[in-house]
Amino acid sequence: MTAPNRPTTAPASAAEEDGGAPPSLEVRGLAYAYPDGTQALYGVDVTIRRGERVALLGPNGAGKTTLVLHLNGILHGGAGTVRVAGLEVDPADKRTLREIRRRVGIVFQDPDDQLFMPTVREDVAFGPAAMGLRGAELDRRVRDALERVGMLEAADRPPQHLSFGQRRRVAVATVLAMEPEILVLDEPSSNLDPASRRELAEILRSLDVTVLMVTHDLPYAAELCPRSLILSGGVIAADAPTLDLLSDADLLAAHRLELPFGFDPAAIPR
Repeated sequence: MTAPNRPTTAPASAAEEDGGAPPSLEVRGLAYAYPDGTQALYGVDVTIRRGERVALLGPNGAGKTTLVLHLNGILHGGAGTVRVAGLEVDPADKRTLREIRRRVGIVFQDPDDQLFMPTVREDVAFGPAAMGLRGAELDRRVRDALERVGMLEAADRPPQHLSFGQRRRVAVATVLAMEPEILVLDEPSSNLDPASRRELAEILRSLDVTVLMVTHDLPYAAELCPRSLILSGGVIAADAPTLDLLSDADLLAAHRLELPFGFDPAAIPR
């Protein structure tokens, strides 16, 4: 099944609110089926403005990973369009695709999938160096990225000697060093102790980039993302302020989302 034809430009209000600049992300009519015939997306429409922090919620198998992998062209070939800061994701346009992959920074759920160099400094430098940066500019990128996540003092340490929470912060730094347009986080709070969870939240709030956070951790979404999307059955089932979504028990139940015991969205100041 493919998605119907849909407009390929964001609503005028989105560009107007950004002073005429295109949104960080525009997805229009995105549909995708895997080679075995499994239809994962049925026509997804999403606009995320620059500087927004948005949570992507949904049950397992809803299509969240499939959507994320379309943002930098890892998956392609279905119906619809994806634009990052106005640039269309087109695998045939290698130059534009290279720039899009710089602009879309994905932080994996397991930082060990992202850290593979002998030292933290080398891990953070890897991406910018691959883009051709050298010398003082490369050093600045590495230093600035590590400072933003509070890990500069660990620059010369092996990543495997760090705690899990520290490795996750370094993984964020490897993406920040690329100066992305969008930071995509896959389950950022998973396996973190309370202190590491708080420290990461403080870092994410301080960043001046657009954030798309894929998570099952509904309280973390409420803490960090003013807006949330529910992706369910391959379509966007809801798009609203996070606390409004989390206060709708029927909506959550319909999409297999559950709040942890004792968490009350109504108690959070709006």
